[in-house]
Amino acid sequence: MADFVFVRKSRNVASSMVHVFLNLLLGVGAVLITVLSSSPILGIILVLVSKWRIFAVRARYLTLNLKSNLVDLIVGISVVLLAYYAGPSFLVVDFVLMAIYSIWLIIIKPLSSEKATLAQSLIAVFLGISAATIMCANLDSIVLVLISFLIGYAASRHVLVQSNDKDFTLTTLVCGLVFAEIAWLCHSWNIIYTFSNTGIRIPQLAVILSIFAFVYNYARQAMIKYQDDFRFKHILGPVVFGAVLIGIIVLFTSNPIFNI
Repeated sequence: MADFVFVRKSRNVASSMVHVFLNLLLGVGAVLITVLSSSPILGIILVLVSKWRIFAVRARYLTLNLKSNLVDLIVGISVVLLAYYAGPSFLVVDFVLMAIYSIWLIIIKPLSSEKATLAQSLIAVFLGISAATIMCANLDSIVLVLISFLIGYAASRHVLVQSNDKDFTLTTLVCGLVFAEIAWLCHSWNIIYTFSNTGIRIPQLAVILSIFAFVYNYARQAMIKYQDDFRFKHILGPVVFGAVLIGIIVLFTSNPIFNI
């Protein structure tokens, strides 16, 4: 019996090590192949292939599977696009993206607590909006609006599904619409914060929508917690903090030198 337990534990350890190695290979490989090929196509294909289970179901379950894995897909595809738009040569940002995606796959994605799901959603918002803003800089605003709606919808749905909220359709749609509206307002004045020659570029819109997503989720949780006794004072702190922070960002860090 003791030998059986030992063998089983050994197999579990070996299986975990293989799982970590494969995820590390994906995290590094998705960025590496994108930079070497100077194209996002192979990187995106690699991300999609890693999610083959989404498509290995009957047609009627495909939509549900896609919705359930939207946050993970957004993170993976965004990492590839950010690496592609950083340029064909290796920069600091590429190694940062390798680390971020590897940590996401190995540590962050498997977590299922309430705080973890919120963190996963915020990461998807930040990376997704960053990639979308840079990609859509010279495209029609409708492209950024639609992508922002999808990201807002996916991030909100991810949190609500994990919290076992039974009726979340309206909440997710409202979040997506607000994302789309803010993206439309910001499209004509896209601000990108650059950091020397590292290749790191952070769109102002990504920061604003990440703050909004956090406040939005906090307000939703407060409404559920207090229900009929809900008062604005219950969310006053985060709302004021978020509004002030966004105000400072818009008023004092919108130097035209960053405008794209």
